[in-house]
Amino acid sequence: MDKDIINTSNHSITMNERKNIIITGVKKIESFDDEEFLLETNMGYIVIKGAELEIVKLDTYQGNVSIKGRINSLNYMEGLGKKDKENSVFSKLFK
Repeated sequence: MDKDIINTSNHSITMNERKNIIITGVKKIESFDDEEFLLETNMGYIVIKGAELEIVKLDTYQGNVSIKGRINSLNYMEGLGKKDKENSVFSKLFK
């Protein structure tokens, strides 16, 4: 699911006890499920992995996303092109 977000803020990440995370500066949600989120931000792509992940709040005007669940990792992806994004989504579908 692609979700375009209008971005009017700087990029920041606030995490509370690995259960809640708020990310600002989000341009687009490329894909998500209960174990992984792929977000495009002002500072590059972020992959959030965990368990029972879900969107709590989405502010498309300011580019803010709030996610809850068990957060196991958060990684910035350098040089993630369109082909790489498609491969990650399709590889999840056909496991």
